[in-house]
Amino acid sequence: MCGICGEICFDRPADPAAVDAMMGCLQPRGPDAAGLLGSGRVVFGHRRLKIIDLSEAGQQPMVDPALGLAIVFNGCIYNFRALRAELEAAGYSFFSASDTEVVLKAYHAWGRACVERFAGMFAFAILERESGRVVLARDRLGVKPLYYSETKTRFRFASSLPALLAAGDIDTAIDPVALHHYMSWHAGVPAPLTILKGVRKLAPATILTIEQDGTQHASTYWTLAIGPREADRGRTEADWREAVLDALGTAVERRQVADVPTGVLLSGGLDSSLLVALLARSGQQGLKTFSVGFDAVNGVEGDEFKYSDIVAETFATDHTKLAVDGSRTLEALPAAIAAMSEPQMSHDAVAFLLLSQEVAKHVTVIQSGQGADEVFGGYHWYPKLMGSTDPVADYAKAYFDRDHAEMREALTPDMLGGDHSTDYIAAFFAKSRSASAIDKTLQLDQEVMMVDDPVKRVDNMTMACGLEARVPFLDHDLVELAARIPAELKVRDGGKYILKEAARAVVPAEVIDRKKGYFPVPALKHIRGPFLDYVREILDRPEARARGIFNRAYVDHLLADPDGTLTPKGNSKLWQVALLESWLQTHGV
Repeated sequence: MCGICGEICFDRPADPAAVDAMMGCLQPRGPDAAGLLGSGRVVFGHRRLKIIDLSEAGQQPMVDPALGLAIVFNGCIYNFRALRAELEAAGYSFFSASDTEVVLKAYHAWGRACVERFAGMFAFAILERESGRVVLARDRLGVKPLYYSETKTRFRFASSLPALLAAGDIDTAIDPVALHHYMSWHAGVPAPLTILKGVRKLAPATILTIEQDGTQHASTYWTLAIGPREADRGRTEADWREAVLDALGTAVERRQVADVPTGVLLSGGLDSSLLVALLARSGQQGLKTFSVGFDAVNGVEGDEFKYSDIVAETFATDHTKLAVDGSRTLEALPAAIAAMSEPQMSHDAVAFLLLSQEVAKHVTVIQSGQGADEVFGGYHWYPKLMGSTDPVADYAKAYFDRDHAEMREALTPDMLGGDHSTDYIAAFFAKSRSASAIDKTLQLDQEVMMVDDPVKRVDNMTMACGLEARVPFLDHDLVELAARIPAELKVRDGGKYILKEAARAVVPAEVIDRKKGYFPVPALKHIRGPFLDYVREILDRPEARARGIFNRAYVDHLLADPDGTLTPKGNSKLWQVALLESWLQTHGV
């Protein structure tokens, strides 16, 4: 796990100073080593977190002079040893034991189609010495980020948006379409947009080729169609249960590949408990597990230690609990906001940061349960989409933080255009190969919402602490299997039915049958006391008042009644507004 960056120029030499500035911003993602490679009009930069092959042979940027290739790589290819054996059989020799070198030689052997052979999470850039071509790619489900900015004469890329800001020469105007998405979708902004006009992000499962003259070509190498297949018609519920447990077991074992200590983030919910149970079943002993809890506010419980304790005791893990009081949560907010590549309103971002700070003292790699709800239909709005005859309207009603009428109250005229978020949903559903409303919804959430909310949040907060997070529920083989399971087996009985039934073979019943929980930070849902003072101070600053994003009457309404202005999903509209403004101030926008 690392941070990557670079500059590609089309009519002049690239600027090493700009790349060095980006590397400085990426230092927390790779605290173990740094490397800079200049090659005329292309300069690559890298910050390294040592996970596989801890020797200097794994240093990046990595160059293979014999093949005429150079690479910067972020992520992990879990099947790299099998691929290496295949490449060695084809005549390739290796100078390191790293997965990075496997990517480099796989590209030489198989071209851009190499990504189809990778089981893992990745973002990388490869330079071809002879042609001057640069190829960038991102993994199928967007676990690893890749941002870019461009002008007519140069292209820059980096693992985080703030790194691009550090290099300068960015149009930092707010993108009104992205803002509409931010205010609708729990702060999620689908690729290629970001909240800033001058920064874009590569979509998941995308390869972007940049020729020496600046010509670009983008292609999608993996797509997901959700819905039953004719070949599966004879499968029973028991068959699906067995298949899910086997595929998840493989996904969990894959993510134990490392030359450093590993562990699991154990919330006490079904998803993380399944990871622990399957690792125990595979023979893992003394597994390190970690949980975090917060003060209760307004009757909202802030920890789930009761359930994480059950799992830790059942499987004899080496368990660490982190109890965080309100004052520490408030103190950590600025660091959490600084760690965000894009503004993320979810209350638990600060929870992941605090937990990651503690976990990084014990292990360097952690497994986490993100993605299970989207892949296996665990959210409360999914049953509402079963049999829907107007999925666009029904999805918007169930998911959006505010409708377009409220958007007119919230945003200034300069920031308000059309109903961009509803239009996006309609266009996505129209082109989806999935047939039913529920399957279209699951596809949208897996390809877009999941990537730009929980997946991004976990990457940002863990990497801010030099901690690598791996997400077994986003193993592409498991995701492809789940896509074929009939929707009614996912959303039945409140959601994740088939996953719960599969889990009964390995997880205690009291964990499976408990009421669905979340990673709660009550103080950011019910904002009061010093948290309200913090938010008010941000929104009252001159730069906030002068920015011209929000109508002041709307802001004052939220400040006057924080508890009375929650989103339909129960999140704070005030925090959503304040978080965006705080993120802009934090990053000097």
